[in-house]
Parts: sequence; structure tokens; C-alpha cells
Amino acid sequence: MAVTFLGVRHHSPACARLVASTIDALRPAYVLVEGPADLNDRIGELLLGHELPIAVFTSYRDEERRHGSWAPFCDYSPEWVALTRGRDVGAELRFIDLPAWHPAFAGRSNRYADAELRYAEVMERLCRTFEVDNVDVLWDHLVEIAPDEGLAERLETYFDLVRGESASGESDTAREAYMARWVLAARAAAGDRPVVVVTGGFHRPALVAALAAGGDTQWPEVPQLPDGALGGSFLVPYSFRRLDAFDGYQSGMPSPAYYQQLWESGPQHAAQHLVEAVAGRLRKRRQPVSTADLIAARATAQGLATVRGHAVPARADVLDGLASALVSEALDVPLPWSSRGTLRAGTHPVVVEMVAALSGTRVGRLHPGTPAPPLVHDLDAELERAGLTGPAELTLDLTLDGDRARSRVLHRVRVLGVPGFTRTSGPSTGLDPVLGERWTLRPDQGRVTAVIEAGAYGATLADACAAVLAERATGRDVDTLAGVLFDAALADVRDVSDQALADIDATVGTAPELGALGRMLAVVVTMWRHDRIFGTARSAMLGRVILGGVRRILWLAEGMRGDAAPADLGRITAIAACRDALRHSGAALGLDVPGALEVAARIAADTAAPPDVRGAAFGLRWALAADAVPDPARVVRGAFVPRTAGDWLAGLFALAREEVLHTEEIIGLLDELLSTMSIDDFLVALPALRQAFEFFPPRERETIAERLLARRGLAGNGRSLLRGVPDPAAVASGMHLDERVDTLLRREGLLT
Repeated sequence: MAVTFLGVRHHSPACARLVASTIDALRPAYVLVEGPADLNDRIGELLLGHELPIAVFTSYRDEERRHGSWAPFCDYSPEWVALTRGRDVGAELRFIDLPAWHPAFAGRSNRYADAELRYAEVMERLCRTFEVDNVDVLWDHLVEIAPDEGLAERLETYFDLVRGESASGESDTAREAYMARWVLAARAAAGDRPVVVVTGGFHRPALVAALAAGGDTQWPEVPQLPDGALGGSFLVPYSFRRLDAFDGYQSGMPSPAYYQQLWESGPQHAAQHLVEAVAGRLRKRRQPVSTADLIAARATAQGLATVRGHAVPARADVLDGLASALVSEALDVPLPWSSRGTLRAGTHPVVVEMVAALSGTRVGRLHPGTPAPPLVHDLDAELERAGLTGPAELTLDLTLDGDRARSRVLHRVRVLGVPGFTRTSGPSTGLDPVLGERWTLRPDQGRVTAVIEAGAYGATLADACAAVLAERATGRDVDTLAGVLFDAALADVRDVSDQALADIDATVGTAPELGALGRMLAVVVTMWRHDRIFGTARSAMLGRVILGGVRRILWLAEGMRGDAAPADLGRITAIAACRDALRHSGAALGLDVPGALEVAARIAADTAAPPDVRGAAFGLRWALAADAVPDPARVVRGAFVPRTAGDWLAGLFALAREEVLHTEEIIGLLDELLSTMSIDDFLVALPALRQAFEFFPPRERETIAERLLARRGLAGNGRSLLRGVPDPAAVASGMHLDERVDTLLRREGLLT
């Protein structure tokens, strides 16, 4: 018996009607549908009685690849109609495509991505021929608002043109070869009864040719997950917003609320509903929409439809009419329906609301009997145990065991990206002494979907959270890694896989910039030393990060060049974090402190290194091994170069502030060196000098000021001196002016 191939465009109401009428007329033995063959024994789950839209979410993980994808269905999806009408006529239902985790789908997050969009040249040629803006407008013109008579033939011609004589890509070739085996087997098994095959129209020509060529008529085997791989498929609620091409969806039709009306009531009613939906949304936003505006919009849409050869206004006709009536200003960007893709920045607010009205707010709902991944049940149990099941405004005291346990559950949920759990305040790094949190818990329509999708990461809340954090730590910068490590502390994630540790090592070991490394190391060292609240004190994972961070910072610092480079707070902070790690963690972690001191000595003596780095390296040696610096005054005098003095001192003060403050000789030496600088040199060095002395807290600056007064035999205290000094730059500029005046007077013989 014949095989009927129906090539469709995904989420097309016209194609869905053709599928329904064909199945009703033929009452086939088999209905074969483009979809994941590994779900064939679970098709009953799809037909439980869900409220659409829904999607099949598939996840896959192995050591080399991580993949997640969706296969969405709405009421007017041809594939959905094929399943429901096929069931109604008693046909055997089969999905015939490769599983979504198969390498043929690598890099594709949507199974039903439009194949014709991968062949842009022919689509552009067709759009030029029909004088339309894009493929969506072309499709409406040829299919959605055109008469149903001759639709099958038009679709065949359209997709034959799209496919042309060009060879398909490797991915499409593999999929089509596999689907063809199902078609051959179904034809053989059907006997004298018909078979209906529903696939994306792009694949139809290849399947027709494969059937004519013949081949093996045995049912093909369904590929199994490779050894060591983790994966699975579950149904999830979907939404019109996620389905909308204007929101970034990869395939099918934009404006799902419009096409839902087109499917339910036809093009005339859909056009009328579109106008009403846009007007209602704008009025809710307190945008003026008068009856005259709506009359003008309808008249313009009808006129455009007539000019464009449409018996009733198409989607673009109505949108153009609305834009003409409701937008009076010049537009900064083109109207979004004139091209494909997401809304552009600068889109007129009224146009944004128009697109939103066409998108719709419908959210699907799964039948209560739908199987769910283990994470869904584990999360429900965790929330129940913690008393976090309803709306709430929570204030948690992290010093209390019970509140800390609730905080950990909430942070694990937050890490998974589950909506409805929002932390409004709390600690943001391991450095801030915040011991309380505030959370807002609210119901959210997207919660079930997010939890099911997160189920790809693990069966329990703790395992899924750990897997998400491990993924975030892979191949990212150290700023991201610092956030991951702190999130791990907040969520009490302590068991980290060897692969995750290797990824962390790689991130730290290849970090290119000292500043980011320093920020991360400062947080990690603090958490390793002090964090009893979150249980990270003496953590092995943090210890590993400290080891790698110290090695990398010293390596980067020794390779830095720039003998006149200004002080950089980021790299100074990095060396300071390295000092703290060596001082507080060296013995416990087995850090090579003598080796680090040798590196610091080489950097301090390297005249090609930036001054602040040289000063910081000297400060590190002095702070960690004072006996290795028997005469610090000699080193300071030798390193003092007027124009870079402030930069060198910034590094020194940041690393060895207390040592400087408690060495009387150094204060006196600095007074001497700074006092002998020329006015020009002082003005050049002044910004860096001010930055350098900012490393001393106010009380310590007062102490220095008191010592300077005492050196000069002057009365007063340091505070009065600091408060009485005007802007140093103004003082220096005045001194410079005095010097120039004196020079001029001497030249003219007016100053003796």
C-alpha cells in the first residue's frame, strides 16, 4: 500500500489541518512522526491529557559533551495533531528520528529548528520573487491564509525548491537515513493498509527517494546511551513566550497567540483578535488607544491585504496597520516582523507591546500522572522538611543551626535557577561580616519546568547543585570561579568530583590577570581560615585553590615588565593575598614559603619590573621573613627613584604597612627623601604618593604625622596637622610658582 509523505513546517496551523484531514481520510495502519525514537514506549505519556504547550526535554552528559534540547508541542503543531488523530483512528504511532542526545543534534537546542533557515540563499531568492520581507511573511502568503485547496501540492513544491539539488549536511544525512529505515519497515508491516509519514518538509524529498530505492525492512534499533553517559527525557510545561520566534525560539512560527486563534477560528477571526489583543494590552499599560485608531488600523490592514493579494488580512498586514495607526514618531529600528530574530534594542515601546500581545501568556500544564525526574520529588521533600513550601518573607540568622539549614536549601534551589526563590540581602563574598539573610518566596508558573530541566544534573537537590557548580567552574575566568566557590559554601557543597577539581586547577593555573586572581585568592583564604558558619574552614577544595593561586600569582608577577608603569591596585592586592596565604596557610597546606621568598627577592631586584610590583615583592619578604631583610632602610634608599617613588611605596605599604610603621628609621628616611625632591619631581610623584599613604588607616597616618612634627621639634598632634593641611596638590603648585618667581627675579637681578 502507498506511503503518504506530509512535509510540514513545525507549528503551522495549515500543515496541522492537512495532517488531520489526511489521517482522517486514510485511516492508516501507521503514523510515523519526526520525533525521538527512544520515546516510542512512552508515547502514552504525551497523550495523558496535558494542557498545551508542553515539550520533551532531553539532557545528556558525558566526560566530553553536555547537551540539553527541547521538542515543543502546541495545539497546532502538525506532529501533535499526527499523534492525536492517529490515536483516534487506531493507528500505530511511532517516532522515527534519532534521539535528541545523538551527536547529529550537537549544538542544536531545539529538535524542530527550521531546516530551510540553514539554506538562506534559496529563501532569500524566494522572498525577492514574491516581494516579501522574510520567510514568515512568505509562509503566511503561500500557506496560512491561502485556500486549503491544493495545499499539499503547494507544500511539495515549496520544500522541493528549498531542498533543491544541494546535498544535505552530515547531521541531516544521518537523520534521514535513520528515518528512512522506519518508513521501509512500516510499509512492510502495514500490508495493504496505508502509512502516513509526518516530518519537516525539508526532509521529505530525501525520504521519498529512500523509499523508492528500497532497503532493509526490519524495524531499526533505537540507539542507546553510551557507557558512562547520563541522560534522559521528560515532559515539561512550556509557554507561548518560549515558543515565540521573537523571544529567540529557533523554529516554527512567531506570534503563537495569533496562530492559536488562526488554528481555532480561522484567519478572519485571528486578525480581529489580534487587533483586540493589542488594544487591550496597550490600554492596560495606560497607552491611549481610541476607537478611531482601531478603525484606522483595520482599514489600513484591509487595504494592505488587498494590495498584497490576500483575501483576508494576514498577520503582517494587521501589524503594519496597527503600527501605522498607533505609532506617530519616527522609528529608530525596523519593525520586528520585517525580519527574523529577537527584538532589537531601541524598538518602540508600543511595538514591543504589540509583539507581546501576539506572543500570548499561555503556559502549559502537565497531567498529574506525568512521570517526573527524581529531583522533583526530592526538592518537594527538602522544601517540606525545611518549612519552605508556601509564600513567605523570611529573615534568617546564619548563626542558628535551623536557619542555616534552611539557607542551604534555599541556596541550592537558587543555584539551580528555580524561579520564585529570591534572596534580597545577605553575604555576597567570604570577606563581608554579614550573618543574616532575607528571602522572598513566591509561586511561579515556571517552577515545575525549571525543576524538571534541572533534573538533568542529578537525582537529589544536593547532587544537582554540585553538578551545576562544577559546570559553572569549567573553562571560566577566576572571577566566576570565586563566585562558584562562595556559592558552594552557601549551599554546603563539599563533595566535588575529580573532574571538577581538575577544571578548577586548570582555571586557576591558566588565569592571565593578577587582579582577578588576587580578588579570588583573598576570598578563598578568608573562607579557608575563618569560615565556621558555612563549614569551609580548612576545606580541602579551598586549600587546593590556594595552592594553585599562590603559584600562579608568583609566576605572573615575576614575568611582569614595565619599569615606569603606574601602580595598579589589582596586582598589588594579588601579591597581598599571596602574602596572607603564605602566612596563614603555608604550614597547613605545605606551601613552599622559602621558594616564594626567593621569587620575591628576584622580583624586588629586577629593575625592569613595574615599581609597584618591586615594592610589593620587597614588602612580602619583609613581612614574612624580617630576618631576611637586615637593613630595610638601605633597600628603601636604593629603590627610591623620585618619579616612581609613589608607585614603589604603594607596593611596599600594601604588603608591609605594620613593618614600616614600627621601624622609626624608615619614617625618618622617607621624610628625608621626600623633602629633598625637586618641585617638578614632587608634582609628578604626588598622585602616586597620595595613593601609597592611603594604605595606612587614619589613625596610623596620624601617628606618622606626629613623628614628623617631633622630628622638626614642633608642637601639636598628628590629627591637627592632617586637618590643617590644604590640598597637597594646591600646596605643591604654589611652591612651584614660588620657585619660578624666584628664578625669574634672580635672572633679572632683583633678588639677592
